[in-house]
Amino acid sequence: MIYHVCSTASRDGNGSKEMPFKHIQDAADVALPGDEILVAPGIYRESVHPRHAGTEDARIIYRSEEKLGAVITGSEVLTGWEKDGELWKVEVPNGIFGSYNPYTTMVCGDWYFAPTVRHTGSVYLNERMMYETVTKEECRAGEKDPSSWVPEESVYKWYTEQDGDRTVIWGNFQGKNPNEEQVELSVRRNCFMPEENGVDFITVSGFKIMNGATTWAPPAAYQDGLIGPHWSRGWIIEDCEVCNSRCCGISLGKYRDPENDMYFYTKHVKSPTQMERDAVCRGQYHGWLKEKVGSHIIRRCEIHHCEQTGIVGRMGGVFSLIEDNHIHHICNSSQLGGAETAGIKLHAAIDVIMRRNHIHNCIIGIWCDWQAQGTRISQNLLHDNQRPEGCVQGKGAMFSSDLFVEVSHGPTLIDNNILLSRTSLAMPSEGIACVHNLMCGGFSLINSGVDSVVNGQREPRYTPYHIRHRTEVAGFMTILHGDDRIYNNVFVQRQKVTHEDTKPTDHEHQRVGTAPFDIFPAFDEWYGHFQMDREPNMGELGTYHFGHLPAWVSGNAYFHGATVSKHEGQGYEDRESQVILELKEENGKAILTTNLPELLKNVKVGLVSSDTLGCAFEPEERFEQPDGTDILFDRDYFGNHRGLQAMPGPFETDELSGVTVFSI
Repeated sequence: MIYHVCSTASRDGNGSKEMPFKHIQDAADVALPGDEILVAPGIYRESVHPRHAGTEDARIIYRSEEKLGAVITGSEVLTGWEKDGELWKVEVPNGIFGSYNPYTTMVCGDWYFAPTVRHTGSVYLNERMMYETVTKEECRAGEKDPSSWVPEESVYKWYTEQDGDRTVIWGNFQGKNPNEEQVELSVRRNCFMPEENGVDFITVSGFKIMNGATTWAPPAAYQDGLIGPHWSRGWIIEDCEVCNSRCCGISLGKYRDPENDMYFYTKHVKSPTQMERDAVCRGQYHGWLKEKVGSHIIRRCEIHHCEQTGIVGRMGGVFSLIEDNHIHHICNSSQLGGAETAGIKLHAAIDVIMRRNHIHNCIIGIWCDWQAQGTRISQNLLHDNQRPEGCVQGKGAMFSSDLFVEVSHGPTLIDNNILLSRTSLAMPSEGIACVHNLMCGGFSLINSGVDSVVNGQREPRYTPYHIRHRTEVAGFMTILHGDDRIYNNVFVQRQKVTHEDTKPTDHEHQRVGTAPFDIFPAFDEWYGHFQMDREPNMGELGTYHFGHLPAWVSGNAYFHGATVSKHEGQGYEDRESQVILELKEENGKAILTTNLPELLKNVKVGLVSSDTLGCAFEPEERFEQPDGTDILFDRDYFGNHRGLQAMPGPFETDELSGVTVFSI
């Protein structure tokens, strides 16, 4: 059955074409498997909670009749502003907020490092989030924020206080009259999320979803966003624009579990890392199985101007596909700060594929934290995921890099990507393979960023690994470091190193190249310690059971002084040629011009496959497809075919002059 919704209908109807519903929720209350909800262009000021699940063969589809024509917003128009000295003032009765008042609810929780001074609500001026201040005086001053990535936007300020049963808001609109501008106030926590678990097989297509008073979404808490499946299976979110979330845009997040929710923040008595391990194990009790949770698709969406993450997820995003999305300007105000901020931030990205995405101007591009097992990051364009020059790191803010893989045992596969930021990959992990990438930034957090020293002793961070291509936990182990494969990449020292004194163990290491892997043994050296020719001595082998794992480095090309590892085999180094790498954006297209194909036309390397890469050590899982079949890296960034011999890097082509590398 097809249900129709139109916000401009003359009155509530029955969902027919002749008498459409006025609200999407009315259709969500009655839609059953196989039904489609067609939503006419218009603004829908509501929070939609799908009640019924679809099935794998009969999805429930929510579709905007015109792409981005139907707007679901968590905000209301804010009128009636009055002059109050140099500021403008408005009062709102608290009854409008119901049980959730974003102007008494603070952004706070586990892994939140900034001061707890911001509310979950926001004021929007012409579809841009204004900056909240801690005092009315700060609001009145209207000065640029030195931590803002876009300082000219940071002069638009707002401040709030409670006055009995009313929320009072002051605004500094820099000379604009708010009664003549588009000013809105976020009043709803979400725009499109089920209230219950297990609302499976929903498609959301073509909507603009915006302006939510979302809460901080750490990995062991209930994670909300403007839109998300809430611990369900088989959602498709496609062709949507998702923007202006106080915290997260799309959530593929965790089950709701009051016993474990914000445990560290509320109870304090367990370390936050132990709490994370508890959450993984409790997930099994809450139905964390391949047959019940995950397998979502997020495709062709534009996700931007969210202040925590574009896409967040813990455990609920397993086996998902995230492709062809444009994710940009995430966590740019620096008003919020903590360990859950990135364009994409996933814990337990088991068998998740992220491909052909364009991610830029985010505090971190893609951050895979814990259990990046079977994760593949392929054919993505990442750039400018770094604080602008002169920008001061905000309180509690993370460092920046294109990619960050944290305390995972792998196998994590990073192939055929264009990585142009100052730091390409932070990797306090093991079991990572980098194949056929263009890397113009450094490796960082190698052999560091894992354990803590407390009370004068090392406190290891044990993290789980899983049964191959499943969610069931197979074991826990510390990070030994190493077990990395660096094959057929191109390394270019494209940007000037601004911090010469940094080391590969530091954040934001900018020196490009593979020399950081020299600390790891070669395979034969490592394997030779294990006494394969005689009965093993358990005590003696303990030294090697807890030592570094080996690294493999081969077939890479190095330009502009990029460093070369002692393990490099069949590498190519060019210290003389000038590499051209120019990226510009025109009419929704990212266009790259480079002379790398000309410089590499006579450099040939062998094809890499799953057999070349072997198994990640701890989970004993091959670098392979989610269905267990082999990967042959015979396609480049564009999908062009590689023959028996290939060029290093992501391009198998004769020319790249003004070629579109991403199109919205």
